[in-house]
Amino acid sequence: MSWGSLPHRHFLALFISGCEKPKEQVVASPSTVEVTGVIQKDVPVQQEWVGTLDGMVNAQINAQVAGYLIKQNYKEGEQVKKGQLMYEIDPRTFKANLDEAKGNLARQQAVLKTALLDLVRIQRLLPEKAVSVRDRDNAVGREAAARAEVLSAEAAVENAQLALGFTKITSPIDGVAGISKAQLGDLVGPGSPTNLLTSVSQIDPIRAYLGLSEQQYLQFAREKESRAERREPIPHELILSDNTTYPHGGKFYFANRQVDVSTGTIQVAVLFPNSDKLLRPGQFARIRAVIKTVPNALLVPQSAVTQLQAKYQVAVVNADNTVDIRIVKAGERIGSLWAINEGLQPGDRVIVEGLQKAAVANYQRSILSGFREFENALVSSNKTKLQKESQSKRVAAVQNYFNLSKIRYDDGYTDYITVLDSIRQLFDAQIDLIQAQSANFTATIGLYRAMGGGWIVEEEKAASLTKPKEATFFLEQQAQDR
Repeated sequence: MSWGSLPHRHFLALFISGCEKPKEQVVASPSTVEVTGVIQKDVPVQQEWVGTLDGMVNAQINAQVAGYLIKQNYKEGEQVKKGQLMYEIDPRTFKANLDEAKGNLARQQAVLKTALLDLVRIQRLLPEKAVSVRDRDNAVGREAAARAEVLSAEAAVENAQLALGFTKITSPIDGVAGISKAQLGDLVGPGSPTNLLTSVSQIDPIRAYLGLSEQQYLQFAREKESRAERREPIPHELILSDNTTYPHGGKFYFANRQVDVSTGTIQVAVLFPNSDKLLRPGQFARIRAVIKTVPNALLVPQSAVTQLQAKYQVAVVNADNTVDIRIVKAGERIGSLWAINEGLQPGDRVIVEGLQKAAVANYQRSILSGFREFENALVSSNKTKLQKESQSKRVAAVQNYFNLSKIRYDDGYTDYITVLDSIRQLFDAQIDLIQAQSANFTATIGLYRAMGGGWIVEEEKAASLTKPKEATFFLEQQAQDR
């Protein structure tokens, strides 16, 4: 903004006001703002990840024998105990197989008994030469073969008993049973599409899996080691999808053996107690944990920090209650506070609320300061102007005196000394005139500099600025013009 662009009425008003009696200076009323001191303390820096919940143990319930499903003995979604009966497969075929195996076992046991009796009789007759050695050897072989058939029949009976037992399907763990994937009457068993009947998950405690980057993992591992020396476990928080915090904290369980080369992350598991069964496998949640501790960090409320493009600013209140706007380097956010890495010192006071009012008040004060500067420059300019006019009149008068002295000397009415005195007075007057002109020029330059500052014309507009966007734009525009 230049002086030449101002309306003529402003220009005339300025010079008219400069000629009037100086008015009482207007003082801007102080703005009320909320101020707080910079907090300095050790700050645990938290990181947040999106994780997936999973059961501590997830058991898949499969049919181990082929048959028709005839009964479901549990309620889906309910807690089941280890060994609790869940399904039954039609057992009739397996009972028949068991009976057949038992009959075969009895037959083989009878064959073994006959072979033993033959062996005993032949061994008794062998010393009397009533039977040959070959007969004895054949009897031993028949007894051994019969004994082997009995063992095979016993194994068949045991296998039939196991198959019959597999028709009753029980839960291998305590947990929550899922939805049944097979319906009554389905043919289930190995090789069938409905071999997987359901799943049971142990969810107390429950696991939360999250992926850490290599840098986060290194920070986390160092913090974990440091806290282990102090016997302080790293606290873990679980934030649910409705933005509520799970009331029970978690603990680190394990880290995977390797970093995934495709994503550059390592999988970490955290355990959370889940006695009320609120958490279920497959849920998405945010896990928050401390990855490092920053000693002697400087903290301010987040409301005290404003962002202008890619920079962060803080309004600092000086000892004389003036305000400086500082560019700061912001760090991590901790709750409602913001860590400031650079730009603040311990003991600084920052504005938390009313920053825009303080900015407008500062600008209004600068407006008043500009008015005072202009008024002083205007008074100085008028004063030097009067001095210049006075010296010009003096030069004219002394010039007339010199001309008259010269005429009187030529006519013989005065002496040469009088002429020299008039010349000296003329030189002195001209020198004073030059000095007055110089002072007037300097004052005029100061006047135009004060006018060119752009302070004068927007007083009413600056006083009426209440909207933050308008105030910010106006301040930036005035700074560019100046």
